[in-house]
Formats: sequence, C-alpha cells, structure tokens
Amino acid sequence: MIGNLPSLDKLIHEFSKLPGIGPKSAARLAYHVLKSSQEFADDFSSAITEVKENISVCENCFSYTEEESICRICSDPKRTDEAICVVESPSDISSIESSGVFRGRYHVLHGVISPLDGIGPQDLKIAPLLSKIKDSLATDAPVKEVILALDADLEGDTTVLYLAKILGEMGLQTSRIAHGVPIGGDIDYIDHRTLGRAIENRIQI
Repeated sequence: MIGNLPSLDKLIHEFSKLPGIGPKSAARLAYHVLKSSQEFADDFSSAITEVKENISVCENCFSYTEEESICRICSDPKRTDEAICVVESPSDISSIESSGVFRGRYHVLHGVISPLDGIGPQDLKIAPLLSKIKDSLATDAPVKEVILALDADLEGDTTVLYLAKILGEMGLQTSRIAHGVPIGGDIDYIDHRTLGRAIENRIQI
C-alpha cells in the first residue's frame, strides 16, 4: 500500500494484471496517469470502454472485429478461399498482413496446446477450423492449403504436429511458416536453435 492512497493502489494493482507489466512498471504507469491531465484520463477511460463495447469476435475466423458479425478480411471478396493461415492470436494477423504477401483467409486458435497449463485441443478453436474446411470441400472453392503460422516453441510445435496429423488425414496440403535467421541478422549472434531451424528450412537457389 502507498500510504493512505487506496485509489492509486487500486490503479497500480489493475495495471499489474497486464501481460509483461511488473509491479514497478505498473507503478510508473499509474503515476503517469495521476500526473496527466483530466482530458487524458477521460480519453483513456473512454478508449477502454469503447473497445469493450464495440469490438467482438468474428463468427468466421475468430479474430476481432468492429463490424456486425464478420470481420473485414472474411468479408473481402478479393481474397482467396483456397488457403487458410492458422494463427495463435488476433494480433498475429496484423503482423502477417503487414507483409503484404498472404491473400487468403485466417483462422485464430486463441491459444496453443499446452499440457502443463491444462490446455488441450478442446480448449482451442480447432473444431470450428476442421468444420470450416470440411464444409468447403463440398463447394466450388474448397480449401487446398492450410498454413500454420505458430511460434517456434514447445507449445507451438505441439500444436503444429497435432494439426498436421489431422489435416494430413483429410488430404490437405499443410505447411508451416519458415523459421530461421532474420533479414539483416548476423550468424555470429544467432542462437543454435534458430540456426538449426534455418538450416533445416534451407531453400535451393
């Protein structure tokens, strides 16, 4: 507790709930809000309220949308239905879209398989993904490829292996985004696991 300032203590406590924010960072944010103008506090509060009131989950890909029920990408007729990129969270879509390379559809799992945390396939949006793919196979525009854009960690690898097995049994082409040395990276400073992935994912030139 900070003296007899329960309001400030409460704000620090709420900030500390944010991912990546420890007690000291939470305190800095709280003091910043305290020292800021009333206009800033009102705008900040309004922005949080509007996000909760106006943004919902897309009924098709499970990303976030401010549209009625389907997000902008899912409703775009110019995108191809033949490829689906599977990601862990909605924020991953923004990163991939910024590359300007992928023009297919997306599907958000809202997590990855993590037995240690008690998260299994049934806790993710895997069933809707498989249902969507199966439904497409009976149309004139079936899904032909599923791209797994998941992190190169234990949980990501586990999820990729699980999905690859199921999708392979469905006869779908399944790929995973390459992991390795970043553009501009110096091999001397690349960790051995990343370098190993880069060699495994090498391409012919």
